[in-house]
Amino acid sequence: MDLIAIKPERRAQLDDYAQRHGQDVTDALDEALAAYLEWERADYQEAVEGIRQGYEDVKAGRIQPAAEAFEELRLKHGLPR
Repeated sequence: MDLIAIKPERRAQLDDYAQRHGQDVTDALDEALAAYLEWERADYQEAVEGIRQGYEDVKAGRIQPAAEAFEELRLKHGLPR
């Protein structure tokens, strides 16, 4: 088994998490880490897709001048000039 150093405050949080979920610390850590890594992967994929779509929009001419977009946001949210 590999050992990983964990700060005392994080260990206390992990112990609390494990106890609340009726798990041993190893299973709790594995579950929490798996959930975080899945979230991070999905977040990365969403960012990549957003950038790809934005690039396609620019290439296809589906763009709006920044001043116009900012004015729309200002009006939508009632912001002062």
